[in-house]
Amino acid sequence: LEEKQLLDGRYRLQEVPGGRVALPVLEEKLDWLQLPQELPCELVWIQDPVSSRAARRQTPAQKLQDELQRLLGESWSEELERDVPHAWQRHGDLVLLSEDSFRAAPWEKLGPVLWETVASALGAQRLARRGRVLPDGMRSPSVTLLLGQDGWVEHVDNGIRYTFDVTKCMFSPGNITEKLRVASLPCSGEVLVDLYAGIGYFTLPYLVHAAAAFAHACEWNSHAVEALRRNLALNGVQDRCRVHHGDSRQVSSADRPRSLRPHTASPSPPLSFQLELRDVADRVNLGLIPSSEEGWPVACRVLKKGTGGVLHIHHNVETLPAPAPRQTLVLQAERGSSEGAGSDGEVQRPMEDSGKETLGARIRPEWQRWAEATAARIRGLLAELHGQPWRTSILHIEAVKSYAPHVHHLVLDLECRPTLP
Repeated sequence: LEEKQLLDGRYRLQEVPGGRVALPVLEEKLDWLQLPQELPCELVWIQDPVSSRAARRQTPAQKLQDELQRLLGESWSEELERDVPHAWQRHGDLVLLSEDSFRAAPWEKLGPVLWETVASALGAQRLARRGRVLPDGMRSPSVTLLLGQDGWVEHVDNGIRYTFDVTKCMFSPGNITEKLRVASLPCSGEVLVDLYAGIGYFTLPYLVHAAAAFAHACEWNSHAVEALRRNLALNGVQDRCRVHHGDSRQVSSADRPRSLRPHTASPSPPLSFQLELRDVADRVNLGLIPSSEEGWPVACRVLKKGTGGVLHIHHNVETLPAPAPRQTLVLQAERGSSEGAGSDGEVQRPMEDSGKETLGARIRPEWQRWAEATAARIRGLLAELHGQPWRTSILHIEAVKSYAPHVHHLVLDLECRPTLP
């Protein structure tokens, strides 16, 4: 056998008493070890072996794969290797694995020892695995707790503390750029209405950093409401926020513009929405994707009718890929190459714009058309609701991230003001 098949790469040669040298041999390969009888050898157990330089340079993903390979021994296969995750989310002592991790049948036979091994390799005390988002209208996560007693974790963004149960609530680290932007807005003395507050993703930056005077946070998911209340207290702003537990998209028939009234009766909204959230807001956050359109009538109603305010409207907008220049197509044809084929023949497709490239990109025609259509729609809703003309002005279009191929998560900052008689 090759030497590397016998030696444990995690440890290096080390001296032992008596002027001897110990070789780190894999325990499961001891039966395969065949040494000449003339060599004076004995089996020595070293309680604290010295790690090799290679082991000290190992990434967590490499360490995880090595530990699992040792656990499974001869049962290790390429199929199982594909099931080992290379990325995960870490929330304190809890690691959240991707939904495609450890799905092959052989993993189930290992039982709790599998999760204990994974947690040890990743330096975690608790493990959970993400599933698909449930189609319940609340974007509830389908998360299974694999190791540990509960899923409550704490996360810090821009000096703001968020606590939530990963098995009950979503947390999107991809929205950090928008949370930072919200934190920098000049909101001193303003009243905010956050129609889709969640655990406080945007409510808290408005209160903690943007100096909003007061916030009304609307949320219909009871698990998110529990986390939201905890987060307000954690950050010391509970006295400047009122939580409204209910579906903020619903408005009573009297308040709904005729163009949006349903043909059939719908359930009445919670009393707090009907009686209190009217003519109160200087600013309204509509942070729901793929579309916040159902909340537009409510947003129009809660704006101060005498002075108006600013709406922050989230939406996913499809951007069709631009056709390649003719010269590029000719060059590809002359070279006889397929679409970006790599040296191994695998097609290398260009990635969608994301991150800094998207944020610094020009405003694309599809984005501008969506913003203008939205501004016109809101202007019509406000005029119908208040019985007088309003003007709407596009202040800014922010590209938050690439949500899917050719689909971008955008935020429109729309100023809405009543027209003076």
